[in-house]
Amino acid sequence: MGIKKTLGFGVATAALGLTLIGGGTFAYFSDSVETTGTFAAGTLDINADPTAIVDIGNLKPGDHIPRTFKLKNDGTLDIKEVLLKTSYTIENRAGAPANTDDFGKHIKVKFLYNVDKLNDVIYETTLYDLQNQTPDAVERGFFLGERSGLRAGSTDTMIVDFEFVDNGQDQNQFQGDALNLKWTFEAKQGAGDVR
Repeated sequence: MGIKKTLGFGVATAALGLTLIGGGTFAYFSDSVETTGTFAAGTLDINADPTAIVDIGNLKPGDHIPRTFKLKNDGTLDIKEVLLKTSYTIENRAGAPANTDDFGKHIKVKFLYNVDKLNDVIYETTLYDLQNQTPDAVERGFFLGERSGLRAGSTDTMIVDFEFVDNGQDQNQFQGDALNLKWTFEAKQGAGDVR
């Protein structure tokens, strides 16, 4: 190859290289936008006021113990239902022989009434039987009262009446005994929404 051809080929190669470099840096309009997202979960926060619904001693058969308390939704989400779970333990008096009957069978919940929903959550049952039930404490009564559930920031007033049932028989085995009741109110959310 002659010098002219070699120089021509070199110039052509350099021109092609400059064209590729220049072509890669041409100007054009552009724009961009950045989007973000946040997912913050709400809270379910059920509370009772007072938390000690019953604390009473010296009971005798035939005594009634009426009490009022409030269920409060201190969370940010509406509560669909509040299930009542019952458990208890019995402490026999020191030195006494073991009972032949369960003290919980002799403590009757005469009623648990939701004033706001106009509903009998429990009409009448013993603590013993209530252990196998989970009634909804914030369900609306028939046609009347607030809608079922407990809206965020709202309160329902509850009235309960306990009775130490006098069965007309010898109940001496319960003298000095203590029944330690635990009611757990378990809040459940409703179905999700399209948002």
